[in-house]
Amino acid sequence: MTYANGRIIHDADSHTMETGDWLAPYLDPSLVESLGSLYGDATTGQRILSVIEQARARKNDAAADAEARENIIAGTKGWGGYGAFDTEERVRALDALGFESQLVFPTFGLGLVRRAKDEDTLYKAAHALNCAQAAFCAADPRLIYIAFIPLDNPDRAMDLLDKAIEQGAGAVLLPSNAPAGERSPGHTVHDPFWAKLEAEDIPFTLHIGPGTFMQPKAFHNNGRERAPDLHGGGENLRFGDYPCLGYAPQMFITALVYDGVFDRFPALRGAVVECGAGWVPEFLRQLDGGLRSFGKTDPYLQAMKLKPSDYVRRAMKFTPFPSEDVGRMIRDAGAELFLFSSDYPHPEGTKDPIGRFEATMEGIDEESKDAFYRRNYEALMNIPAAAEAIAAE
Repeated sequence: MTYANGRIIHDADSHTMETGDWLAPYLDPSLVESLGSLYGDATTGQRILSVIEQARARKNDAAADAEARENIIAGTKGWGGYGAFDTEERVRALDALGFESQLVFPTFGLGLVRRAKDEDTLYKAAHALNCAQAAFCAADPRLIYIAFIPLDNPDRAMDLLDKAIEQGAGAVLLPSNAPAGERSPGHTVHDPFWAKLEAEDIPFTLHIGPGTFMQPKAFHNNGRERAPDLHGGGENLRFGDYPCLGYAPQMFITALVYDGVFDRFPALRGAVVECGAGWVPEFLRQLDGGLRSFGKTDPYLQAMKLKPSDYVRRAMKFTPFPSEDVGRMIRDAGAELFLFSSDYPHPEGTKDPIGRFEATMEGIDEESKDAFYRRNYEALMNIPAAAEAIAAE
């Protein structure tokens, strides 16, 4: 029996754990050097390399391999997770998990790309990362390759999108901030990009990391010793960052609504992944409250064909954290908005995400649960059976 235990489940958030040579086959050596070490300082690097070597040795140890698959979701995570960086293992991991498909996002490779000090390096590094992710996902159609595309330069973003489409990208990952720090993502200069996504039937995603807000460094200066992060180290998410994760996606989506992108491209679809979703019901109310407050004087609001919240309901999906009350979200905002995700092999996904979500869904009917685990994902990815069923309702 698989972890899914017979239920049809799609996983809207999984990751690769990139190794030190992840980008090297696709990037000029001088640029690899300029971007620096994937793992940070030498001490951290040695620890990670040790974990990677242990994971590689597992392939030649039948007992260790069997044990890892037996504890696929509750066992080792990070670089030591089963299939974290090895494609053959990842295919077997999916067999054990029982998920119909997984969206596959990068992890530290994305941070490496964002270190680029100039635009040329940024786009070359992004393309290299996309090539590496496409290669990882090529082994099995259940692994859905997500291409990273910065919108800073609209022409280069279009070029990167064309290459990603040729590589078979199932969705694209966009930074959640203002492109180049100088314009809205709803600016008309980006219309060819949104039009291409719509025409090619490819959704966009926003994800924790590129462009999401963290607590400003000044707020860390509190007169006390710096606290450890979630994993006991020093460089990742902390409590002060956690409540801020939804802010940038809200601003991005508000721009797409207000600037008319969802009007101009009615078939455009997207998802906010690993930024929590407890904020979503109130965000929808705030969007409609803004229309009531400003609609009498704002010609752009007056020109909208739908309520602001209806654009979001039509276009967007959201992944809750396993620590959130998804049952309450469904009762408050509706069953059509939320997606299951495991965050595999990141430890934030917990040792039992299905169990954690199920614990909050007492009284939620089976149809709504099926939407959470399966049908909303299929609508996002426009898998025909689900899209037709939802359209018929």
